[in-house]
Amino acid sequence: MKKSNFTLLLFILLGLVAGTIVGELLAPVSWLSFLAKSAQINWEPKADLLAIRYDMSIQIRLNVLSLLGIAGAVWLYRKM
Repeated sequence: MKKSNFTLLLFILLGLVAGTIVGELLAPVSWLSFLAKSAQINWEPKADLLAIRYDMSIQIRLNVLSLLGIAGAVWLYRKM
């Protein structure tokens, strides 16, 4: 199977989502709650060019399990 950048991006996004979901499920467990503590990254590009105006907001919440999900996704991609 031919590897592509789109496939890698898809694997990374799926790993991020899977890790975040597992982190949210483990948040109520007191001795595992440190895995669910997240850092929030915001990016809000805006432009007003008189003819076209856009305002976009992108937010990423990273926690330990989401980073492990990304690492696992990259590992699976390399094993493909």
